[in-house]
Amino acid sequence: MTRIDAKFASLKEEGKKAFVSYIMAGDPDLETSLEVMKGLPAAGVDIIELGVPFTDPMADGPTIQLAGQRALDGGQTLQKTLDMAAEFRKTDDTTPIVLMGYYNPIYSRGVDRFLEDAKAAGIDGLIVVDLPPEEDEELCIPAQAAGINFIRLATPTTDDKRLPKVLQNTSGFVYYVSVTGITGSQAAQATEVGPEVARIKAKTDLPVIVGFGITTPEAAETIAGVADGCVVGSAIVKEIAEGKPVAEVLDFVKGLAGGAHSA
Repeated sequence: MTRIDAKFASLKEEGKKAFVSYIMAGDPDLETSLEVMKGLPAAGVDIIELGVPFTDPMADGPTIQLAGQRALDGGQTLQKTLDMAAEFRKTDDTTPIVLMGYYNPIYSRGVDRFLEDAKAAGIDGLIVVDLPPEEDEELCIPAQAAGINFIRLATPTTDDKRLPKVLQNTSGFVYYVSVTGITGSQAAQATEVGPEVARIKAKTDLPVIVGFGITTPEAAETIAGVADGCVVGSAIVKEIAEGKPVAEVLDFVKGLAGGAHSA
């Protein structure tokens, strides 16, 4: 059982929905992002998604793209991102960490070495948006063998014919992308998301978490209400981009978490 599995089991016992938050590693700098990361669990975050900055982030909207650019400009690397996770693990051995990003940095490092290093750093799951199920032998299967969950995205365009393929080797949870398009581009609508989540849950026992287009505590509550939880990324990254003090960023996160946990 991974930390992700354990977290969902404990949330189920408590009758609570999951709140997942995304931050970009190294944005606006390594020290600040680590300070934010360390404060997330106390702000109510159940699972941390840690973005790995990449030069060509095809699934991300302007907010996340700019965060990645700031991080890269500041010298953030895949190694420094793993170091961040390892530093976090010194004081928190229970909060799951999911690395979210693209395959190129992992490929450049070498899959075997990457998985060994990720495991040692305390990484629990991977979301690699540009590796479809057809490429499962590349990273997904080796990751599962290493005890790291491989989390797949399902979208509004994932039809019934495609869905079983998407779910085939997924573990940890299914990430349902609530909108067609990039991160931070439009608002998620519970009336549209609810039936899609039900369709996915009919085909898998995994929790279904909804992300993209959630920016307020009210939206977090509404969307978590029709799923097993929700993810907020761009709205948190925007607070960081505005140069708000870490305490203010964490207060904002606390409000979002409260919304999701009220569902």
